[in-house]
Parts: sequence; C-alpha cells; structure tokens
Amino acid sequence: MSKRTHTTEVGSIACTDLSDLGAGKEGWLVNDPNLLCALDMHTIALANRYQTVIINWADPEGLVAKIRPELSPIASEYITAIEWLVFEEMRALAVGTSRGYFLVYDLKGDLVHRQLIHSGRILKLRVRGSRRDLTQDTAEEEVCVVMPGVLARFDGSEIQKMLQRWFQDSNSNFWDQKPKQRDSEDLENSYERLPHQLWNVSKYGPCADAAITGLMPPPLMEVQSSQRYFCAVTIGEDTVISAFRLSEDRSRSLVGAILSKVVPATFSTISSLSKMIWRSEQSPKKSEPKPQSFARASPLTCLKDHPRKGERLTLSPSGSLAAITDSLGRILLLDTQALVVVRLWKGYRDASCVFMEMLVNKDAATSSAYYAPVKSDYCLCLAIHAPRKGIIEVWQMRTGPRLLTIQCAKGSKILQPTYRFGSSMASSPYVPLEVFLLNGDSGQLSVLNRSLS
Repeated sequence: MSKRTHTTEVGSIACTDLSDLGAGKEGWLVNDPNLLCALDMHTIALANRYQTVIINWADPEGLVAKIRPELSPIASEYITAIEWLVFEEMRALAVGTSRGYFLVYDLKGDLVHRQLIHSGRILKLRVRGSRRDLTQDTAEEEVCVVMPGVLARFDGSEIQKMLQRWFQDSNSNFWDQKPKQRDSEDLENSYERLPHQLWNVSKYGPCADAAITGLMPPPLMEVQSSQRYFCAVTIGEDTVISAFRLSEDRSRSLVGAILSKVVPATFSTISSLSKMIWRSEQSPKKSEPKPQSFARASPLTCLKDHPRKGERLTLSPSGSLAAITDSLGRILLLDTQALVVVRLWKGYRDASCVFMEMLVNKDAATSSAYYAPVKSDYCLCLAIHAPRKGIIEVWQMRTGPRLLTIQCAKGSKILQPTYRFGSSMASSPYVPLEVFLLNGDSGQLSVLNRSLS
C-alpha cells in the first residue's frame, strides 16, 4: 500500500539571486527575523532590510526583478513589511519601511507611489476583502497598514485608480524616445496623496499586530449618519487582545474646528507678508510631509493576562474569526463579532496559523472529473504550523476535529497567496483558500491538497 501524501510540489525558488538574502545556509528562511515573504500565484517576493527579490517559482528562469528602495541612511531606514497588490489586469508590490513610508513598485522595479503614513515602523501590510455573495452586492476591499499603536486603511478602489494612472502613463511613455526620469521626491508630489483613514489604537499600549475585521453597527444612542464604522482587533505586550470601534469621522470639537480653519489661514498670510518683506534668493528647503490627523477610535474591550503577550494575528476570509498566537505557546480562536474566545490550543510555541478551505464533502470529492466543486463543498479550516514539532495540523472550524497531521522539514514556512481584488463568489469554478509550504533549504514549494482522500 503506497504512503498517502497530503502535499503536491508545484515549483521551486532555488536560484543564485537569493544568495544576497542568505540562501544556501541551513535555516536561512526561518532564522532571520528580518526576512519577509509575500506569495502570489506563480510569483513570490522575498526581502531583507534593504532589497527585495521577485521570483516566478513556476518558471525555471525564475528571477523577475530586484528592487532596492531609496532608503534614508541618516535615519537608518529599512524594509519592514511587503505585500502584493493584485488586480485582474495589474499587479504591484507594496513595501513598508521603518520610517512609516508606504511604497508601491511595479514588476519592473519602478517606484509607482510613495506616501508617509505616520512616523514609526510599519509592522504589517494587510490586503483583505469581503467577497460578494447573494446577501451583499458590494465587496469591502482594503489595504490595512499596521503600526505600533496606529492603524491606517486605504480603500481598494483608490489603490486601483492610482495603479491605472501609473500604467497608462507608462504605456504612453513607452513611445517617448526620452522618457522623463523621476526620483522618489518627484513621485511623492506627482500624484495626490491617496485618501485614507488613520486611527490611534494605543490606549492599551503599542500593538504587535492588528487587523480591521470588517464593518460594525454604530454605537447606541448615536445619530445615524452615512459614515461607516469598522471593528479593529489589536494584540500586544500590555494586552493580549483589545478591540476598537473605528469611525470615519475625525470628530473634532468646535474650538478645534475653528482653529483648524483660522490657524492655517493666519499662518499663510504671515508667511506671504514675510516673503514680501524679506525676499531671499535662496530656494526654500523642502518641508517634511506630515501625516493626517487621527479619526476617532473608541475602545470596546481588552483582555489582560500578564505575562502572556500577543504575537501574531490571522484573519479568516470573512473577518468573523481571528487566530491569535501568544508568548505562552497558546493559540486563541476569537469570534470578532461577539469578541469572545471560542477555542484554545496549548503547546504550540513559535507557531504560525493560516485559514484554508478543505474539500470534506465526500460526494463532491469522489464525483466525476467533470464536476467542479462549489463553495458549499468546502469547509473552513485552520492550518497550524508548529516548527518545534515539525508538523502542520489542519483543524476544522469552529469546533471540529483535527483533520490532518502533515510532517514538514525543518526550515519550512507556510504561506498563503494574497487576496485578489475584484474576486467574486459567483466566479466559476470556485477557487478555495489554499496553503503553500516553502522549504527554504531545498527551495521546494508545495501546496497542501484540498481533499482528505
């Protein structure tokens, strides 16, 4: 009887261009805390503190581009987060830095956009969307920027418009014999700042990770308006879990509103008079860009359990569940709507989690090859990678049994392709959530099989 396998090899990232990132050394993929990975279908981006390498893992040639962002040596700026921005007709790579800059590059390595979010380190870039279904006509698609005590949200449509303008300009410049070269400062001023919301969520201390889980109803006894409210979950050292209601309204007082109008006008008048009186031949220095003011973030609840510290947070596709790992080797499954922990696992130190969908409908799994499984044939599961045990466990949500235990090599990491903007549940055939296993030492990339059989 042949041994049953639960993974299928799909490609490889082995190439000499990864030597700058430490490839070739045992455990290079998991031992370096500054090494970042972002997976897209057929493409993977790997980055260290100062450069990013994009590889097509399905192509033997492999290398697509190398990106070296213009970072400030004075401020010791470095790369802290990367994530793909994937639309139907466009793809780009988002990069976050230790100074709070949000950068976007195309696949050729050209800088598309540069914008300051807030002073501080960008911890993570999250791309998420709620897929359209029969009960929801539109999909909430967003890019969330996570910083210690700060959350920013970009609407997916604004990102798409920005990329469309860039690619249209790139196509028009293709026929120009002398295309205009623009540096990062010119790019920063070439387009308007992307509109976004910014919130201060540091009431319970700086966060190690956070996520916007979705829309939520307004607070009781509040006048109804067209503005939306979002729910955010944060984790960190001071509180294992905390939750906030995020408002789009910046809710300033009357005095603050008056000052916000009067002070800039007064300053502008004084500045104009000063220039008329003291004319200087020297060109004025370029001022540093300033982040926008915070919108209102109202605390909902928090869980303090010293010495436990929250480490990583993973959201389900709908945002209704969150898997949280802590410093005591526990994994908490949080219902983000009721804000209660519904399940707990122990003994998983240094674990990482991703949600996936498994084909558990036996009739669908054993039907003819002409039958394409639909969403109802799959069930939501949580894949837990326990590197100290050298295994991956797959558990059925929310309270179901353990479905699989898969042995994995030391130096491996589980990855999941980035959410694709514009995806719809009505698309055929249905594409379930998949989990990939990357073996850093061999370079082999495998996908976890969707079926248990």
